[in-house]
Amino acid sequence: MTDLATSEILLRAKTSLFDNKFSPTETVISDDKGNYTFSIECGKTYNVSAEKEAYTTREESVTIADEDGKTKLDIALEKEQCKVTIGDDFGKYFGIKNIYFDFDKSNTRVESAIDLEKILDVMNQYPKMKLDIRSHTDSRGSFKYNDSLSDRRAQSTIAWLIVNGVDKGRLTAKRYGENQLINKCADNFECTEEERQLNRRSEFIIMEL
Repeated sequence: MTDLATSEILLRAKTSLFDNKFSPTETVISDDKGNYTFSIECGKTYNVSAEKEAYTTREESVTIADEDGKTKLDIALEKEQCKVTIGDDFGKYFGIKNIYFDFDKSNTRVESAIDLEKILDVMNQYPKMKLDIRSHTDSRGSFKYNDSLSDRRAQSTIAWLIVNGVDKGRLTAKRYGENQLINKCADNFECTEEERQLNRRSEFIIMEL
């Protein structure tokens, strides 16, 4: 593990291993030479997430060699350029994507696990931080139904964080239904499923630090 700009070895970086379904399997801390080791299986593909305070979290995908399983994955982390303030979008500063949902669903998707784990880790690092989770839908369905659906999505995300140890007093939610589409995909426009997916999201706004 190194600093992207200086190539300096980074000690005690939290490094997490996820399987190809984005389920966490192991977490280790890099040693005094910036090295880390996981227990893996030959021929399988994994995702590796590296985190360190004052650095932007980075994710890499790696396929393990078929023969002896020895695979080297060097990760270089970039220093954060800005400090967060109240009202900022959490994801912009911690390398975290919006949490997306399937059509007409409020349950958290499996592939969101890595980003939810990042949110959990940062909230543990900043115990006074409070987040407002703002949830949205695409334009399909009635305004009333989408308002209710976005509320269920926000509550689903909050429930995941609470189950994993975040005090509920640090979390609030707002539902926006289809009122804040981020592209042209309103009722009267033809859009691809990928375009509509961008509107089915939860965002995280910092309320207290």
